[in-house]
Amino acid sequence: MLEIRWLEAFIAVAEELHFGRAAARLRLAQSPLSQTIRRLEKELGTRLFDRSTRSVALTPAGHAFLPYARRVFEELELGRQATRATDGVVYGTVSIGFSGALNHLTLPPLTRAVHQRFPDVTLSLTGGVMTHDSIGRLERGGLDIAFVGLPIDPSPVRTRLIGREPLGAALPIDHPLAGEAAIDLADLADDGFITTPVAAGSALQQVAMQACVAAGFRPRIVQEITDPYMILTLVSTGVGVALMSSEVAQIMPSAAVFVPLHGEPTYMDHGLAWLEENPSPVMRAVLDIAEEVLPTPPT
Repeated sequence: MLEIRWLEAFIAVAEELHFGRAAARLRLAQSPLSQTIRRLEKELGTRLFDRSTRSVALTPAGHAFLPYARRVFEELELGRQATRATDGVVYGTVSIGFSGALNHLTLPPLTRAVHQRFPDVTLSLTGGVMTHDSIGRLERGGLDIAFVGLPIDPSPVRTRLIGREPLGAALPIDHPLAGEAAIDLADLADDGFITTPVAAGSALQQVAMQACVAAGFRPRIVQEITDPYMILTLVSTGVGVALMSSEVAQIMPSAAVFVPLHGEPTYMDHGLAWLEENPSPVMRAVLDIAEEVLPTPPT
């Protein structure tokens, strides 16, 4: 007979695609987690994962089983929420993904409003999640809501615009252009750029590269790093320059400056994303609050 904890282990590995991360998420050692997965596979009579020393992937049987395993936990959680809803209490957990420093103006208003309005709602926050990864986690059920860059690739995930910020240049304080009120992007053509990795699927990276090409050059990448604030830190050390959206002007390290760009602005569009098929009533409650505190700006 299948056990609930077996399904919980399967879902964790299916969403993380990494036994170490799944074990940490479940607060287990990796060996017991592997044994649990083997018991589940033996009970079902089929392999659920293809394992190698470098990767973990769902088999066709694993893909087929995943939505049913999730449904068990969704029904359990909905049952818990229903018992509280009879008392008029909004209750449950909402998982939210965000990239980091780029969300310092949007994440805090939402979390504060949720805590004030619904004290029985728990927000599970995951930082360092780039847009592409966020969409994948939403589709797999690993996140309920994510802060993303827009637009996204075709997906069943729904999005709503919550902010538009023009790109500008993050420069070391001793850069020749650091004292200018505004600069032409083409003036940075000979500089080395720090950016998020191409493979990370960052919307900021895509917008920044498009802006450079429109300015007549392809940037020379000297460093790639996923954390937006670490990009600013590396700029402050003189490693290179970066293109960032203007909200970071308020959080620049002391040895770096933010300089606006001349000409027609290139905008970084920020959005919220969620899976419409997600049945969670508490997620809907959080999205309703987001409509109030993070309204869609005029375009």
